Amino acid sequence: MKAKVGDRIVRASGKVDGAVRHGEITGVERADGTPPYRVRWQDTGEESLVFPGSDCVVAPGEPAEAPQEIGHPHSRTWTVQVTMLESGASTTAEATLVAGDVGSLRGVGHARKDPADAALAVVGDEIAAGRALRRLADALLGQAEADITASTGVAGHVHR
Repeated sequence: MKAKVGDRIVRASGKVDGAVRHGEITGVERADGTPPYRVRWQDTGEESLVFPGSDCVVAPGEPAEAPQEIGHPHSRTWTVQVTMLESGASTTAEATLVAGDVGSLRGVGHARKDPADAALAVVGDEIAAGRALRRLADALLGQAEADITASTGVAGHVHR
C-alpha cells in the first residue's frame, strides 16, 4: 500500500455494526509512500498515526491545503476532559486530551484516603485529577519529543 498527502483512507470497523471511519492522510512518514501515515479522522477531527491493515482502503484525493506561512497568527482549541470514579476510600481520575494535531492522549491518577483522615471527597478528586493531569502533561511532552525525532532524525529532548 502506498499513499501521499491528501489521499483519503477508509477503515472498516472491527466490530459488527461498528462505525466505518473516513480520514485524510496529512503526513507520510516514508519517502516511498509506504505506511505509517498521519491521518485526520473526519468524525472527530483527531489526528493519529496509522499502520493500515487489510481493514483499510486508500484512495486518491485532492492535495491538502498548504500550511499557513510562519508569522500569520492562528488559534487552536484543545479540550481536556477529566473523569473521576470514587470507590470507597479510593479515587481514580482519567484526563483525556483531544486535539486535532496531536490526536488523543490520556493520563490516569489515583488517590487513596488514609483511614484516619476526614472524609472529604473533593480532596481525593483534587489529588487524583492533579496526578492524572501531570501524567497527561508528561505524555504530551513525550509526544513532542517523538515528533521532533521523527521530523529531524535526531533524538528530541524537551526540558520538563
